[in-house]
Amino acid sequence: MNSTVRILISVQFEEDLIRQINAVSPRLEVITHPVSKAEEIPQETWQDVEVLYTHKVLPELGIALDLKWIQFHRAGNELFLDAPILQKPNLVATSLSGASAPQVAEHVLEMILALGHHLPEAIELKRQGTWPEDREERFSPQELNQSTIGIVGYGSIGREVARLAQAFGATILATKYDARHPDDLGYMLDGTGDPEGDFLHRLYPAQAVGSMLKECDFVVVCVPLTPETQNLIADPELAAMRPTASLVDISRGGVVNHADLIAALQEGTLANAALDVFPEEPLPKDSPLWELPNVILTPHIAGVTRHYDQRAVTLFIENLHRYLDGQPLLNQINLKRGY
Repeated sequence: MNSTVRILISVQFEEDLIRQINAVSPRLEVITHPVSKAEEIPQETWQDVEVLYTHKVLPELGIALDLKWIQFHRAGNELFLDAPILQKPNLVATSLSGASAPQVAEHVLEMILALGHHLPEAIELKRQGTWPEDREERFSPQELNQSTIGIVGYGSIGREVARLAQAFGATILATKYDARHPDDLGYMLDGTGDPEGDFLHRLYPAQAVGSMLKECDFVVVCVPLTPETQNLIADPELAAMRPTASLVDISRGGVVNHADLIAALQEGTLANAALDVFPEEPLPKDSPLWELPNVILTPHIAGVTRHYDQRAVTLFIENLHRYLDGQPLLNQINLKRGY
């Protein structure tokens, strides 16, 4: 098969990354058109385009007639899954799940260690210039080697969190959509993650999340946002958690019910939280979260890294080889599930 495969890339990549894509096969014709809106791409550019690499630029139905595969530039694409083009028969859409797992997992460990070792309080005491007499009692840590970490959603990020946390001696629990199959066939960078589920002490079905939460000292939320996961962590789940527990959320705004979370943090039924995602972003200035001393806030930056584009292209190249060889693509999005 020697036919040309025309690829349209609407993301701004450095020339070296484009060269890496071109080097996959002489059959490829790569067109770069970095824009933020589909209407900025001339209609004739879509002619013969078979593969689209994009963040959020999607053509209308009836324009890209030869389009067979859309590779998204992010892992979470819930905002675009209702696009009419994704309903096109025989079209495959794939995500970048796994490409951001290393840096997000490091962020999670950073938050767990900061909360467990009372780092926010130490920073505040420094600001006040205070040396507390009861420092040994106040700063007695929740050590990871004596802790249970519960991971809500055992995908690529959750598995890398488990790999890092088990090195500290933590007990790892997790929930998974299909708990009968602890393995994961999605994309993972070499040497990362937990493909076979080897680091788990126990795996729960998604509907048993409450049973898992009551066992945990730290809870990490890393499920995608879907109709099933909207408000997944709300009053009943927060009530199931230990009052000494900490919550780390790097999922999507809307998975954790923030009104219920704020109440739990204010009332002391939950000890701490570290939040990187919010139902409304930027976080409104009048949010009580800004003033809560037992909360660490970061502005949706857990996935930020200077290595992201290279990791994204590495995954795209793997999928390009599969596409050219007629093999199943990695990270195929299930539109019914929403990820």
